[in-house]
Amino acid sequence: MTTIATSVTGFGFPFVTFLPSHAVGIISLVVLAAVIVARYVKHLNGAWRNVYVVGTVLALYLNVFVLLVQLFRRLPALIVAAPKQQEPPFLLTQLLVLALFAWLGRAAARGFRSVPGGVA
Repeated sequence: MTTIATSVTGFGFPFVTFLPSHAVGIISLVVLAAVIVARYVKHLNGAWRNVYVVGTVLALYLNVFVLLVQLFRRLPALIVAAPKQQEPPFLLTQLLVLALFAWLGRAAARGFRSVPGGVA
């Protein structure tokens, strides 16, 4: 619910142009809609278990992605390191975080097995 609130509140600020942050928010809300269906409508049955795992990891990654962008825009030391957010420190940080989430997502998908007779 907090991830949904985070994504929705990003649209509450007045804006003149469509920004990349709006696109990330829309993607996050679409992913979270699938996660909600997987969890509460389909009760994690069959392939919906993987939809849930992948969706939750992706939604969290998108939040962390936006967090890193905001940190590189606002913290003086990070602004100096990557003023345009196209420099190696920014790109390396994003790549490392993406790799971490890919690894965690794979581990979550492998470890989140079906429980006989009920929902885990």
